[in-house]
Amino acid sequence: MSIKENILYFDEQLRQTPCRLVAVSKTHPVEVIKEAYDAGHRLFGENKVQELVDKYALLPHDIAWHLIGHLQTNKVKYIAEFIDTIESVDSLKLLVEINKRAEMYGRTLPINCMLQISIADEETKYGMTCKEAEALLQSEEYRAMKYIRITGVMGIATNTDNEQKLRQEFGQLRACFKRLKETFFIGNDDFKEISMGMTSDWRIALEEGSTMIRVGSGIFGARDYSKR
Repeated sequence: MSIKENILYFDEQLRQTPCRLVAVSKTHPVEVIKEAYDAGHRLFGENKVQELVDKYALLPHDIAWHLIGHLQTNKVKYIAEFIDTIESVDSLKLLVEINKRAEMYGRTLPINCMLQISIADEETKYGMTCKEAEALLQSEEYRAMKYIRITGVMGIATNTDNEQKLRQEFGQLRACFKRLKETFFIGNDDFKEISMGMTSDWRIALEEGSTMIRVGSGIFGARDYSKR
């Protein structure tokens, strides 16, 4: 199927759900992203800061960009002016820097941030434990922040075909969301997102309560890393 057909397919699959699609455009050229844009899609995710900055400069500015890869504090300054959401907040130190840079740019809207929770067995994946997320939200530093808005949690499941394991990990993220919601965000409608599920496991994630799936190859096809 074409990129347009893939976008329309996911639009149809998610139509009766509270879930939205983040089209993961990492490693794909601007021309390909424009095809998805021309099909009506406006929510895109990138992993690397420099690639995101380059694409932002070349594409329409009504795109809502999500940074979904690991973010180093020294790179926040490059995206703070325009980023819609940083899904991969994995420390208080990073959140402090995001708030600081957003203030420096005088943003009228805060930067949406999601707390990345570690749910996979793989050590290569970043993220906090749910207890660490609670400690962050209890901190004086967080409570003083005015330029960020915590909108939910994000997690990356183990790369496996084991459906039971995937459901267990997605359930763990959902339970963490519920715990944080009931403890820190009762009555706060901003805290509503559970970002989980990718091309290989999005259906399971949707069944387990995902409100945001991150799909790359399911839209744009396989990536050719040899060109990078």
